[in-house]
Amino acid sequence: MANHGHTSHSNAPVREIPAPQTAWIFKTFWILSAITAFEFLIAFTKGPLHINHYVVITIFVSLTLVKAFYIVADFMHLKHEVKMLISVIVFPILFILWFILAMLIEGHYTLAMFQFFR
Repeated sequence: MANHGHTSHSNAPVREIPAPQTAWIFKTFWILSAITAFEFLIAFTKGPLHINHYVVITIFVSLTLVKAFYIVADFMHLKHEVKMLISVIVFPILFILWFILAMLIEGHYTLAMFQFFR
């Protein structure tokens, strides 16, 4: 009969399980938490400090873009990619944001003209 018992893989190297590399995750967590805490601080103090509404919106949008960039760069590993790939992703997003802003400005102007001639 054939021996189907335990076979020994003595030629296979013994490898240790590497320690988890969670330091960068916690670094990212604390950076994003600090930005979010700053956003909450602005949201709760804008009334007593009499901050202009447009300034608050600009700060919120800017900090949201910073957080989005940091998440994409860190978790999607784009900060390690070549510059051309980053450009292929960033330039269309900037163009789309410019397009949305231009349409909002033109729409506001068009609405003002319709109301002017009524």
